[in-house]
Amino acid sequence: MFYRTIRLLENGIKPVYVFDGKPPDMKSGELNKRKERRDEAQKELEKAEEAGDEENIDKFNRRLVKVTKQHNDDCKELLRLMGVPYIEAPCEAEAQCATLVKSGKVYAAGTEDMDALTFGSKILLRHLTFSEARKMPIREYYLNQILDEMKFTMDQFIDLCILLGCDYCDSIKGIGPKRAVELIRQHKNIENVIKNLDSKKYPVPEDWMYKEARKLFQEPEVTDIESLELKWTEPDEEALVEFMVKQHNFNEERIRNGVKKIQKARGGSTQGRLDTFFSVVSKSSATTSAKRKMEEEKGSNKKKGKGNAFKKPK
Repeated sequence: MFYRTIRLLENGIKPVYVFDGKPPDMKSGELNKRKERRDEAQKELEKAEEAGDEENIDKFNRRLVKVTKQHNDDCKELLRLMGVPYIEAPCEAEAQCATLVKSGKVYAAGTEDMDALTFGSKILLRHLTFSEARKMPIREYYLNQILDEMKFTMDQFIDLCILLGCDYCDSIKGIGPKRAVELIRQHKNIENVIKNLDSKKYPVPEDWMYKEARKLFQEPEVTDIESLELKWTEPDEEALVEFMVKQHNFNEERIRNGVKKIQKARGGSTQGRLDTFFSVVSKSSATTSAKRKMEEEKGSNKKKGKGNAFKKPK
């Protein structure tokens, strides 16, 4: 968190971190699925340990990493000492990020969760952290371009995302990305899709709560934007040394060098280097990915906990 934040600052990006609040009640089903996947990973880890399979031991250990309240509290304290603002969302971090973007408080939302688009973020950045270890290009998605090229309204896009599968309700089995786009394009909303669907071929979930899921995307629980004040302040060097070195055993020289980098970045000497941080992805590529709502995301174990919002650089 310390070095990643410094890297953002050095590239002229002013981050605002957003932490998840209490998940909505409708998310309990998704959370139960994640628990089942963790339980399964624990069993696989035990098998790998018995067999001495180092590769799978590492693989399943990584799947069992869990962010605790203490982890989050430590990150918040670190950010405070670095002079970087953070927000504790009342509910979903992606919803709060999207609200910050829509209000013009920040430039974009940075998260791996495509739900930020469904919540209405005008710009979404993905792979911000992937680029460090995997050298993957950062992808920038523009919601207005996605809607224009798909010829969808925002409500239709939300219904598409629900059809593809979201955290708040089940999806209709057998309907993939291509079919879902065709159905919304033809029937405009989920109600009409259900009326015209072959229920034997595509059984609709019993007591399907798609309307409630739709409302969560349209009217998420977020902190009032007018009450938020985003401030970047000078880092507290001695307090950072106390926290990072004495409490968490980091190298003092590296921490003090990090503080110097923060101070230099705050002075504006590294502005104008965004081209060294971002790689260009074509509009068509971004739109195609959003149409799918990411096959890669369906069934994946999405990492949650916090999102990022980014203040537009001068």
